[in-house]
Amino acid sequence: MRLNKALLILCVLASCSVGHTSSDSPNAMPSDVPEVWRPMIGEYAEGADTVSVLEEDGSLALLFWGGERFQLTASSNGTFEIDSNAMVKIPVDASGRAEMVSMDGRVFDRLSLGAEDGGTFRITPIRAPDELLVEALTASPPEEEGDFRLSDLAELGVLDSTIVLDIRYATTNNFMGEVFYSEPKAFLQRPAAEALVRAHHWLGERGYGLLIHDGYRPWYVTKMFWDATPEELRIFVANPANGSRHNRGCAVDLTLYDLETGSPVTMTGGYDEMSPRSYPDYPGGTARQRWHRELLREAMEAQGFTVYEAEWWHFDYEDWSSYRIGNERFEELGVG
Repeated sequence: MRLNKALLILCVLASCSVGHTSSDSPNAMPSDVPEVWRPMIGEYAEGADTVSVLEEDGSLALLFWGGERFQLTASSNGTFEIDSNAMVKIPVDASGRAEMVSMDGRVFDRLSLGAEDGGTFRITPIRAPDELLVEALTASPPEEEGDFRLSDLAELGVLDSTIVLDIRYATTNNFMGEVFYSEPKAFLQRPAAEALVRAHHWLGERGYGLLIHDGYRPWYVTKMFWDATPEELRIFVANPANGSRHNRGCAVDLTLYDLETGSPVTMTGGYDEMSPRSYPDYPGGTARQRWHRELLREAMEAQGFTVYEAEWWHFDYEDWSSYRIGNERFEELGVG
């Protein structure tokens, strides 16, 4: 089964009901989930009803989106008790993955949200990228009135070489499978860039660093994203009629990496995944995944950034409205 607009709405309701609570706040890092449970964790649906199998407080739980949450007590292999009168079965098949949840005669089939096991989320563009590029390059950003600061974009890799770059839009490893940037670089307006470096250093004291996927984004790329994305998924892309905070050099897409291993940490969902798992308050996944997500949020919010409501990886700097929408390509910026 695949995600649709109705499921997105249900997820918003589920996320709002949970909220940004202290239960997953970064105190001591939770223990990792037992390997035997990992194939069971995920999202499942029967008609309009959707459930998440998640891990919290060292136990599995079953969450009905927008409704009740039940702790699961292991009874036998793949079988769990909710109470003395209700049993839940989450069988792991020969592929090593659970594809269904059954309870009370109901069967919930696993939802395919488009980016499983660390893969890259992909859409099928509704228009050809080559056509979109020609159109976007001949279009103009929206006109803006008012007093704005002069742009002073700083290159993050130059400000601090320990910040890791994985600039997806300089490769085909992104949601459209196309190259948009000529160089794998990331830029932010200087106050935002310096604030990000401070967040990076704070995280370094805790064994983590920042891994950057995107910063300043030319407006024409935002237009391409919007025009290529199906309407029901456009909550995850900015409307070019308004411009993006990325266009102003005041938004950054990022995650954490482990200083000891050098590897990115695993969050509740992947970068650029257009699914409910991308919401910053999404209650699914594991306690450790949510803990890492909250650690990132704490570090960024302490330096004047705000997380975007639909993407755990996207943070806007507080002074974003002080800068004009930019449309220069990287090679035109003149940033050393």
